[in-house]
Amino acid sequence: MDFEFDDTARAVIDAATAFLDGEIAPHAAQYREHMVPKERMHALLRSLAPFGFFGTLIPEEAGGSGLDFTTSIRLYEELFRVFPALAGTAFVNQMVGYGLHMDGTDEQKRRYLPGLLTGERIGCQAATEPEAGSNPKDIRMRAAAERGGFRLKGRKVWISNGSIADFCIALVRTDDGQTNRMIIDRDGYSARELETLGQRGWSTAELLFDDTWVSEGNRMTGAGAGAQQTLRDFTVARCFAATMAVGTARAALDAAVDYARSRHQWGKPIGQHQLIQEMVADMATELDCARLLTYRAAWMVQGGRRADTQASMAKYYASEAALRIASKAVQIHGALGLSRDLPVESYFRDARMISIPDGTTQLQQLIIARNLLGMAAFTDAGAGRAQPAGRAA
Repeated sequence: MDFEFDDTARAVIDAATAFLDGEIAPHAAQYREHMVPKERMHALLRSLAPFGFFGTLIPEEAGGSGLDFTTSIRLYEELFRVFPALAGTAFVNQMVGYGLHMDGTDEQKRRYLPGLLTGERIGCQAATEPEAGSNPKDIRMRAAAERGGFRLKGRKVWISNGSIADFCIALVRTDDGQTNRMIIDRDGYSARELETLGQRGWSTAELLFDDTWVSEGNRMTGAGAGAQQTLRDFTVARCFAATMAVGTARAALDAAVDYARSRHQWGKPIGQHQLIQEMVADMATELDCARLLTYRAAWMVQGGRRADTQASMAKYYASEAALRIASKAVQIHGALGLSRDLPVESYFRDARMISIPDGTTQLQQLIIARNLLGMAAFTDAGAGRAQPAGRAA
């Protein structure tokens, strides 16, 4: 495995990092507790487009960024470190664009993909339901056939970007009992924003489809393969979730190191006390382990290799490590770590969120063990039948 970035990738990473620290970071603090308004989010997304934050795993001739997946993951580490809400919204746009490229018709790509790749449009993926989370084969939202299209009825929950998206890709069940993915414009559903423990600047919503009519032209390719397509995308999404954890952990570690250098007790910086040094050493080591697991999974996806085990390892370890790192950062700050005056408490809340979406820690453990043992702890669980994600055609 070679994780060395070439000169072109390094130049992009350096330029993007300077831009994020200089131009984007000042906006992040005001949205730690409040969702970024849609109009503001559009402007922020557009500012990211020149650095290649969109279109990974999509060929350049189809409008993709031209960056390899590992470079994209490295870029997103910086973005999650600086502005988690913007990073999350952009990451979901990435996933919507990837799904469109892989499974959209030519007309669907023409209508929806260009806006996603420039930040002009925001998309979301709607798979999770009140009774169906990690196993998309359990979905119940119905799409009843009607002249020239379908009539949709049902609810989707915990949908990232849900209330600010211009359209969504929804996983539905048609009359034949098969799963399909369909594109629904924003006027076809209502959205209710959900309050969450962390990541409060990033939209998380419940979507309601009440006899929504969708034309046949908005059904994506691969009739009956909607659940399998969703599971394929999980491998890519888990790489992004892992880098979300890495970026959050980096922010927490940076804050802890700065504070340990500047805070004095007993006549010296607290960073000179052995117990603080032990915590910092543990935090840095766990962060590097999480980053390397994430790079390995991204490198395998980039090379077209099967990577479901490695993506689950990265997501599992990185999300749990981020919580431990953020908790230690709070501890190092003492009482100030509990204060809303500093961002360190938000890193802890944000980190706690990461082990749930895109498959819980426990699900990742089951996937890893099943692939090693050849024995599944679940029966007909869609999450255990994911096809490998690789290079887009």
